[in-house]
Amino acid sequence: MKLENLRPVEGSTHREKRIGRGEGSGHGGTSTRGHKGDKQHSGFRIKRGFEGGQMPLQRRIPKYGFKNINRVEYRAINLDVLQTLIDNNKVTDRIAPEDLVKNGYASKNDLIKILGRGEIKAKVEVIAHKFSNSAIEAIQNAGGTVVTI
Repeated sequence: MKLENLRPVEGSTHREKRIGRGEGSGHGGTSTRGHKGDKQHSGFRIKRGFEGGQMPLQRRIPKYGFKNINRVEYRAINLDVLQTLIDNNKVTDRIAPEDLVKNGYASKNDLIKILGRGEIKAKVEVIAHKFSNSAIEAIQNAGGTVVTI
């Protein structure tokens, strides 16, 4: 086999489509561009973001951030805060959302989530709307109980 003998496989190549060479070629007349409209004319370039007349995505979406109306926000309270309440004799055997509101750590309409930063040494019942896994583990290791509202 020599370089000058190389040929493409039979049927793998096609003749170039020659447009605009008369009606007899099958590609005359409109030269495969159809009738009327932007795409018929030379120099046509579709504009970036154009969606065929539909309102484009960049104009449909809000421009100044997005506010999820279904988002549930929790007031985060860590274990070290609970231990501070216990150390200062503000609570004894039970910590409820009312106690946190009374001591200024949350407001009355807040949903409260207990997080696991710090450590808790006292055996106490903790009542809240949500708990992290590390907080549950720490409270139960100290001999306390966890109650989800």
